[in-house]
Amino acid sequence: MMYDTIIAGAGLAGSVAARLLADSGRRVLIVEQHRHVAGHCHDYRNEAGITVHTYGPHIFHTKNKEVWDFVRRFTEFYYLQHRVLSYAEGKLVPFPINRDTINEVFGVHITTEEVEAFLKAQVAQSQYNDPPQNFRDAVVSQVGQRLYDLFFKNYTLKQWARSPETLSPEIAKRIPVRSNRDDRYFSDPYQGVPLHGYTRMVENILDHPNISLLLGADYFEVRNSFSAELTIFTGELDRFFDRKYGKLTYRSLDLEFKTLDQERFQDVPVVNYPNDYDWTRITEFKLLSGEKSPKTTLCYEYPKEEGEPYYIVMNDENMALREKYMNEVRTLEETGKYLFVGRLAEYAYYNMDQVIGRTIEKVRLLDLR
Repeated sequence: MMYDTIIAGAGLAGSVAARLLADSGRRVLIVEQHRHVAGHCHDYRNEAGITVHTYGPHIFHTKNKEVWDFVRRFTEFYYLQHRVLSYAEGKLVPFPINRDTINEVFGVHITTEEVEAFLKAQVAQSQYNDPPQNFRDAVVSQVGQRLYDLFFKNYTLKQWARSPETLSPEIAKRIPVRSNRDDRYFSDPYQGVPLHGYTRMVENILDHPNISLLLGADYFEVRNSFSAELTIFTGELDRFFDRKYGKLTYRSLDLEFKTLDQERFQDVPVVNYPNDYDWTRITEFKLLSGEKSPKTTLCYEYPKEEGEPYYIVMNDENMALREKYMNEVRTLEETGKYLFVGRLAEYAYYNMDQVIGRTIEKVRLLDLR
């Protein structure tokens, strides 16, 4: 069979692109190295009847109504308002930082109206570069040294195995700080987890007669077997170009899953461990899904340097290398024969909704007549 488009990767970027193109009448082949669809959003139901996220927890959240409407075409949602606690100095305290966090940490009783002034005083007592030159500066400039040391410094060292002073201040843009008592991790108006899982959602996205799947195949090994007008790449950016400028750095995870013969383990779906133990966080999956079971399944996350590429590393060296590869990308995309989209292919720190929004945006620019 002839295909109009070849897509490398059946994660969110590749699957959404495939559906948009298929709906426009294009015949699409997706080549996926794993033996499953959904990429790092893949999940499955275990023997305890609990939906487990294979590559760690994923909570869908967005402000983008177009993205929200798109995913709801393919799944219903369990409307979770995600909450996180952080284990610090032997206590579980709300995270992100809000009024209750401050009162707990500093032993004060300030009101919501006093939070902004309190944090300004903490910042004024701290030393940092202004404008921020790195991750540490960016956080300290928002919350001061004490809260940085308690919640961010050691967590960052564990997560990235790099000094916070070597990481981009851009990463700190993902850190919400609140002056009120809102203890939700995300403040987006649309939040939840697909009712039947991310894998089912992606399977529904790919359920189209114009879409074919080739699972368990490496795109780089089979790409010469197919010809198409358009190639969409969602894999590792540097690998596409044979790492001609050097190797981009990705961080990975070791995930340890435990099923316990008890109904509940912790008070919220995710607890961060910035200072204690070797893991960064523990996720209790059934608190994400709302599923009922006499047992519970946990996921312990241990960051590591090599393995499945989960996260990009935003330091000066990688960002400079990224720009060299993105110049190559721009040249290829100008031909109209290639599209690079997604967290790995753009070497960008996207959330799930941003991946979908970016894919919709880039596919829309194609001439689909």
